[in-house]
Amino acid sequence: MLTIDCRDVLSIKHELVVYVSDQVAAIPTLKNNQFTLSTLDDDEIIDTNTVITAIKEFLDSIGEGRNFAVIGNNEMISITSVSGKTIEREQTQQQEMFSCTHCGFVTRYQVELETHMRIHYL
Repeated sequence: MLTIDCRDVLSIKHELVVYVSDQVAAIPTLKNNQFTLSTLDDDEIIDTNTVITAIKEFLDSIGEGRNFAVIGNNEMISITSVSGKTIEREQTQQQEMFSCTHCGFVTRYQVELETHMRIHYL
């Protein structure tokens, strides 16, 4: 499992988690100031360099690549502001994300999560 600290980029955390998890084919789990990535198979390992590259690509795509450093240390990756400034965006009706407590499946729709969770009890 790999943990990504998003304290300086909280306003774009949801977009970031979707992009990164798609790029590395990992299961995201959202937390307050961070998210974790885990694999479907316990034998697989998530490549830290691939995750760092995906985060940098996302930051570059929104024009913030030069303002943030992405630092990996063992199983922890930190996104740190170089100038001390955080990304602030106007919060246009923040879409809530729902996460499965069993496997980390993430969706925007509570009904979809409830349907998904039923498969764990079959």
